[in-house]
Amino acid sequence: MSLSIDFSKSMVLKKMEISKDKSRKALNTLLEGTGEGNDFLGWINWPKEYDKDEFDRIKKAAKEIKDHSDVLVVIGIGGSYLGAKAVQYALSPYFTTNDVEIIYAGHQMSSSYLKELMDYLEDKDFSVNIISKSGTTTEPAIAFRFLKQMLEDRYGKEESKKRIYATTDRGKGALKGLADEMNYESFVIPDNIGGRFSVLTAVGLLPLAAAGVDIDALMEGAALGVKKYKNLDFDDNIAMQYALYRNILYKEGKTIEILANYEPKLKYFSEWWKQLFGESEGKDGEGLFPVSVNFTTDLHSMGQMIQEGKRNILETVLRIKNPKHDLIIEEDPKNLDGLNYIAGKSLDYVNKMAAKGVAQAHFDGDVPVVEITMDELDERHIGELMYFFEISVGISGYILEVNPFNQPGVEKYKSNMFRLLGKPGYEQK
Repeated sequence: MSLSIDFSKSMVLKKMEISKDKSRKALNTLLEGTGEGNDFLGWINWPKEYDKDEFDRIKKAAKEIKDHSDVLVVIGIGGSYLGAKAVQYALSPYFTTNDVEIIYAGHQMSSSYLKELMDYLEDKDFSVNIISKSGTTTEPAIAFRFLKQMLEDRYGKEESKKRIYATTDRGKGALKGLADEMNYESFVIPDNIGGRFSVLTAVGLLPLAAAGVDIDALMEGAALGVKKYKNLDFDDNIAMQYALYRNILYKEGKTIEILANYEPKLKYFSEWWKQLFGESEGKDGEGLFPVSVNFTTDLHSMGQMIQEGKRNILETVLRIKNPKHDLIIEEDPKNLDGLNYIAGKSLDYVNKMAAKGVAQAHFDGDVPVVEITMDELDERHIGELMYFFEISVGISGYILEVNPFNQPGVEKYKSNMFRLLGKPGYEQK
């Protein structure tokens, strides 16, 4: 069980060898905690040093949710929901629900979405997991106000307390105060782990456990990542290699990184990856712009741009070696669709040949392509893959000479929104 990476179409192998000390220095800065943002490095050893007592409480709470609820509504935005949704979607069946149906709210302010969600919940038993460090972030706070009232109207104040789970700060903030006052079951967002790195804390683990994900295996995979990707030997650490590769190409004018997959279950993993890299690197006028595509679907919409558009793109492909299911294409006597030339082959084989052909075409079109392969799409591999990208972005940020652990630009839109809404303290100046 492991990840592998193929740089054969990267275009910069010789330059990587010459510049590998940059990557080693950046990783060393990360591990020693001497760089900017070093008060947010709790995620580095978390997969081995997480709170085992809270972990047990998470599994107990998940069982309670399964016993009394058809639906768990997870309220959060950004890192407070994307990691959980990425893992849950990757590991869930396409057309049946999990042990408990997981629905996400508070990640936008669509009045139609929230009203239709409340209508959907009318004939269902449900619980709420509100995730917020402060409890005052606008989007989740609004959703929680509506759903909390709905719970209290249906079950009464006392019973509703048993259906609200708060994941928040250990000792301060509006949500922590409310959780203590109302005696909600509460879990901790560690002070030294930022939102986009928090999926392996209670932030992601409670909804995932409720959905039936094996969170023990998820943590085991991440712990393997700790063992592999803290290694300062450049030749034996693919996270260092990946971080350096993308920075070399960035300096050469490749300003957009596309994350591509050939398995739709990875759609929301790509969304998590976009936040991780975009929020970590996009500052001080720097950073690769992260985008994602889902192949082969998007080959029929974005393929032309990737193949022949502006040559400022690099492509990272996520591959799954062994699919969970496969189908054999049977021969048709009439062959009206002209597919008999692939009769006897599996659908996964055809998908992989499409991926191989696309990679060669893009490489021939001056798009560097790197392939990251996991043997299976399961908890252990997802856990390792998440840790791989987390430590890669830390290394990459330090190579880029930005603080990969803050997000000052996120506050700019909030000030304007609060002023327009008339929030006290944000009056027009």
